[in-house]
Amino acid sequence: MMRALTRPFLLFALCLSAGAAGAQALETTAGAAYVLDAGTGTVLLDKNADQPLPPASMSKLMTIYMAFEAVADGRLRIDEELPVSEHAASFGGSSMFLDTTDRVSVEDLLRGVIVLSGNDASVVLAEALSPDGTEGGFARMMTERARQMGMTNSTFANSSGWPAAGHLMSMRDLGTLADHLITDFPTFYPIFSETEFPFDGRVPSNTQNRNPILGLGIGADGLKTGHTEEAGYGLVGSAQQDGRRIIFVLTGMDTAAERREESERVVNWAFRQFAQRDMARAGTRIADVDVWMGALPQVGLTVAEDLSLLVPSLQQDGIDAQAVFNTPVQAPIAAGEQLGELVITLDGLPEKRVPLVADRDVPMGGFMPRMRTAAQVVMGKIVTPPAEDAPTSAPQVEDAEVTDPA
Repeated sequence: MMRALTRPFLLFALCLSAGAAGAQALETTAGAAYVLDAGTGTVLLDKNADQPLPPASMSKLMTIYMAFEAVADGRLRIDEELPVSEHAASFGGSSMFLDTTDRVSVEDLLRGVIVLSGNDASVVLAEALSPDGTEGGFARMMTERARQMGMTNSTFANSSGWPAAGHLMSMRDLGTLADHLITDFPTFYPIFSETEFPFDGRVPSNTQNRNPILGLGIGADGLKTGHTEEAGYGLVGSAQQDGRRIIFVLTGMDTAAERREESERVVNWAFRQFAQRDMARAGTRIADVDVWMGALPQVGLTVAEDLSLLVPSLQQDGIDAQAVFNTPVQAPIAAGEQLGELVITLDGLPEKRVPLVADRDVPMGGFMPRMRTAAQVVMGKIVTPPAEDAPTSAPQVEDAEVTDPA
């Protein structure tokens, strides 16, 4: 049987200033919370993040996403004017104050949902996109599309977040949705940072964006507030500073003031307590693996893409990492083929696993390489790999110090 081994390696130095060993954990007053560093995919905070909860108007983000998709693929025109049904006009709460005599452009409806959190605007878009022309039909579409996007803890009963039995989303799902809105629709996303939308001037007191952290000078540029008696006060937010973007979701707070203060605190914590560091360049040889019956005796392992990590800002020591791979590997080997993993653990952050891939092609060897391999087997330097369907022993691991690529 093939033995599972590791080889020692050195990944270039990361030298940080002395200080506390890790980031200070955040204790939030929110009932559920999720904070994501978007660039690295690192989850900075998870508090009841997978629990399905009433999302209130934060679930309008799903309606917005599907409307963006419809505009992008031509099912809706941005200048198309849509009628307002009695059902849409019947909604109170956050509203554009539409009535059945109105025909409203898709562009205005999108701003009405994003800036004004209009329940009526959400329903107008929903009815236009629903296969049966009803909000219920659109809600079923929302649930199906959410599943396709990996949002498994989301079920929709309506387009607006109006309180309804079974209308639930998890904070992680809302974070995933926010990430998609930012990355999938960069042309539309700036609407979320607009602080005012007067529509046609019919209600001068209803023009301001409800997002409480826009304009605070902390890089906030989206996304959506929510509030019902059952859900409490919540916010799906995002902010960008120095090329780093964080996405956060908070819910279950008691007051609008608490929502504003806690949201600002989360943004400051995420940017101040963590920093992004370049760790290794693609192609840098990290480890060597013996090759069975190959034209070369070994193949190098590397990361497929430049590797950046989010680390606690005051990380004192070098970063520990482990290379995990089986050896030898059977030729032929293709460049870029995954042969192992780099496992990185940082204090206070989730474990990160990065594929290690072959740095070159290794074809099957001719007569001399096969004789060399046979001699190495006789001397006990390598062992014969098993048949494809034979079990292998679990890989052993070896600690290694992560160091700086500069």
